[in-house]
Amino acid sequence: MEWADKAVGFLLSYISLSIFTYYTFWVIILPFVNSDHFIHRYFLPQEYAILIPVFAGMVLLCFLSLFIGYVMLKSKKKKA
Repeated sequence: MEWADKAVGFLLSYISLSIFTYYTFWVIILPFVNSDHFIHRYFLPQEYAILIPVFAGMVLLCFLSLFIGYVMLKSKKKKA
């Protein structure tokens, strides 16, 4: 395995772990911290904890549907 592949894998793992930690802290721990605490400045309002993943999931489903439709149309043209 090349060093570049290992570096990309490490970077993707680090980013995923960072996002998971941030989101977990935001959703699970932050509601129990006083609202006047300074840590609240580093996080979006609680409503976005649901809106962002729902929007990202919808975008992912749209692109997945477009990709599947494109592949199905392309394979139908090859048969004909």
